[in-house]
Amino acid sequence: MEKINKKRVDKLVGNINDSDKEVSWEEGQPKFKSKLKIQKGKSSRARGARFELKVRHDLEEKGRFIDKWNNNVDLESQKMVIAKKKFNPFLKAMTLGTGFPDFISIAHVRDEFYSVIGVECKINGILSKTEKEKCIWYLEKKVFSQIWIAKEKRNGKKIEIEYVDFKERYIK
Repeated sequence: MEKINKKRVDKLVGNINDSDKEVSWEEGQPKFKSKLKIQKGKSSRARGARFELKVRHDLEEKGRFIDKWNNNVDLESQKMVIAKKKFNPFLKAMTLGTGFPDFISIAHVRDEFYSVIGVECKINGILSKTEKEKCIWYLEKKVFSQIWIAKEKRNGKKIEIEYVDFKERYIK
């Protein structure tokens, strides 16, 4: 482990005590984070989790079977891999279900035919470039028949869920 200069650390920590910054240590180096940004991150993460739960209940009410999707796509090797678990140091717990898309939705169509759809929850409904590439990969490999993007639609104070088909929105 690298030797830490105590005077430098004391000076850095002294500057932090008066400000709106917080210090965290990563690989022996101080990282400064705004307390306001930390609070925003916590609240948006919680808001996203609440939205995911709302989407899950909505799809179950519509008669679909829902499960958390625990796989992801490695775009470099072009293979489906098990999603990595993330460790939350504050709760001291492992986070499961970090796959893409968020859910797999199954509905019986007729006889022995089923509709298998991937559902990604995004409050604003916008996918990143890598998420779009993963959606295209899933559709090309026929893992899912469709991929829906669940987004929030405000109707006054009431929040409704709008499902947008990936093909209709992004593939022209």
